[in-house]
Amino acid sequence: MDTQTAGANTAPKNQEVLLRMEGINKSFPGVKALDNVSLTVKAGTVHALMGENGAGKSTLMKCLFGVYNRDSGSVYLEGREVNFKTSKEALENGVAMVHQELNQALKRNVMDNMWLGRFPKIAKWCPLTSEKKMYDATKKVFEELDIQVDPKRIMSTMPVSQRQMVEIAKAVSFQSKVIVFDEPTSSLTEEEVEHLFKIINMLRDRGCGIIYISHKMEEILRISDEVTIMRDGQWIATRPAKELTMNEIIRLMVGRELTNRYPEKDNVVGQPKLEVKGLTAMYSKLNDVSFVAKEGEVLGVAGLDGSGRTELLENIFGIATRKSGEIYIDGKRVLNRNAKESVVNKFAMLTEERRATGIFAIRDIQANTTISSLKRYKKGPLLSDKKMREATDWGIKSMRTKTPSQRTQIRSLSGGNQQKVILARWLLTEPEVLLLDEPTRGIDVGAKYEIYQLILNLAKEGKTVIMVSSEMPELLGVCDRILVMSGGKLAGEVDARNTTQEEIMTLAAKYA
Repeated sequence: MDTQTAGANTAPKNQEVLLRMEGINKSFPGVKALDNVSLTVKAGTVHALMGENGAGKSTLMKCLFGVYNRDSGSVYLEGREVNFKTSKEALENGVAMVHQELNQALKRNVMDNMWLGRFPKIAKWCPLTSEKKMYDATKKVFEELDIQVDPKRIMSTMPVSQRQMVEIAKAVSFQSKVIVFDEPTSSLTEEEVEHLFKIINMLRDRGCGIIYISHKMEEILRISDEVTIMRDGQWIATRPAKELTMNEIIRLMVGRELTNRYPEKDNVVGQPKLEVKGLTAMYSKLNDVSFVAKEGEVLGVAGLDGSGRTELLENIFGIATRKSGEIYIDGKRVLNRNAKESVVNKFAMLTEERRATGIFAIRDIQANTTISSLKRYKKGPLLSDKKMREATDWGIKSMRTKTPSQRTQIRSLSGGNQQKVILARWLLTEPEVLLLDEPTRGIDVGAKYEIYQLILNLAKEGKTVIMVSSEMPELLGVCDRILVMSGGKLAGEVDARNTTQEEIMTLAAKYA
């Protein structure tokens, strides 16, 4: 990759300081999320912000963006002190943020989402919205960014990756001076990541200051000019990206050396456990998929966005309508017509989108941990709070979840810690087949290792794990075999120990 494409060292020298955050403190009940943190972002640069889940990255940005009120500290934008009380105020002053967890009006169309709260009027004197002006403005932004999305398409009909690109276009449409990207590539394909980097380089050339939060170190080293690393709510270091290596970033993030990114695979694959025959979906292009998964096996599912990876898991678990096909576990046919029936049949599924289909945001950790296994905690006609506390305590300890208490609302946790709570929830149902859709999405390198180890431990116990991931190194590092989806069909199957990324990509393009 040449440096012009990568963009890591192309920004002009001696840029003026665009944003300065000094001595930022923020506490929540039972935890100090930010402890005297400072950050300086120069015009025309990409400044990466890195740290483990719970390090305070997103909290710092929410203090900038007006989502949280900071306890103390100062923020200066182009030398002027600011204190945004709302995100609307931040946007109006040139600060935009693309959030990790999408929060969109899914029943409305793309252009409604783009201009929500600022709909163009037919005329100054007329309060009615001009659909034509809104459509034309959306098309203009999309053409500028080379985004191929119909402005009139309903958001819920689009894959997560396209919805992410709409959110990015919305941030750009504000003509912002500072744009925060919080895990922007967590749901993007490699091709879409390249497209995003072109957009970021264009914005940097305009003189924007880009704050880029990501756990993907290859991206950080490629796109960034400077890197700030946080740990446990504190500033640790700020360095030029060209002076850092992946190992140095990991050491600064976790405070220790992390020599292996993937645990050693020592699970023993046994007899066939799950058999899927001719699975065809009613409302997606998933068509005639058949495979066998074995006891103690981690079976990966690879493919490009829209290949049918997620649809495969959703149809097995009964949360998408099946047109035809059969599912067998231990040679016995199961129907799995809905999620409840699937849980009874010893299946569990961790979905791709935590906020939309995973967490109960306003409920606490205990409720989110025990919700799928409530029958276990009954004491007569009532639920035993003691049993629920013990189960939640097991989940927190076994997953090493960072939370002030069981009574903390799950929405206040970092994305990675939310994922750990959901994993603990499903493990408490004692499943035999785990369906994991992007289980490490938005999770830092240290927590990823813990998730990988947990997956392999479950396989050692004889569980069958089917794992969708858009990160091929992850599939190669954790799985025994990998199914490759393409165009809704099963394009092939490879041995994870003997294949290459090139072979997987060739199969992924077979029916695309």
